[in-house]
Amino acid sequence: MEAASGAKRPEDVWVVIGAYNEETRIGQVLEGLRPAGWNVVVVDDGSRDGTAAVALKWPVVLLQHRINLGAGAALQTGIEYALRQGARYIVSMDADGQHRVEDVPRLLEALERESAAFALGSRFLGAAMQMPRMRRIILRGGAIFAWVLTGRLISDTNSGFRAMTSEGARRIKIRLNRFEHPTEFIQQVVASGLKYVEVPVTMKYTSETLKKGQKNSAAIGLALRIALERILR
Repeated sequence: MEAASGAKRPEDVWVVIGAYNEETRIGQVLEGLRPAGWNVVVVDDGSRDGTAAVALKWPVVLLQHRINLGAGAALQTGIEYALRQGARYIVSMDADGQHRVEDVPRLLEALERESAAFALGSRFLGAAMQMPRMRRIILRGGAIFAWVLTGRLISDTNSGFRAMTSEGARRIKIRLNRFEHPTEFIQQVVASGLKYVEVPVTMKYTSETLKKGQKNSAAIGLALRIALERILR
């Protein structure tokens, strides 16, 4: 595995942000990222609002899907682009402000400290501010479901906040484009055989992020789709 000694060099790091109709929130995220000097690629996933125009107010690379393909597709597009640019470290985070920019260095430092290929952000090891009780139950259930699929118990399998080395990123091939993709990501992390670590992070819930997130009623269908995908492979 490649050493992570350069994790603190801004030019080595690419931050991937998938965005769908986030014109009112993405600017705050990009402003927070700017002082660190990391490379940022925003994947506008077929937004119908001014997300792209807002993103271009900051020094970022903007990629656009003509139609909405889903968060998994946006993540895969961003990872592939960053690898083509020679990224040594890739961080994925949300465009809606749920993830704290202050936690990005913590993820990168974990790669270096633990000689890991993946650093998985966990709100359950850190803090989940204003998370509804039912959402907590659903996410805990998702961790158990992922354990059944992979044999590994990971505290926060639905987290989209993570960092990876280029070696780890090359093992990720997301095929399930929508809310299923975090579990698929975890499956691929485990299947890679590369080292991963969980890192405490803070996530903040608002009425807007809850509205855009996965509905509790979709949880059963989500589990069935992932199980079917695994059976058919």
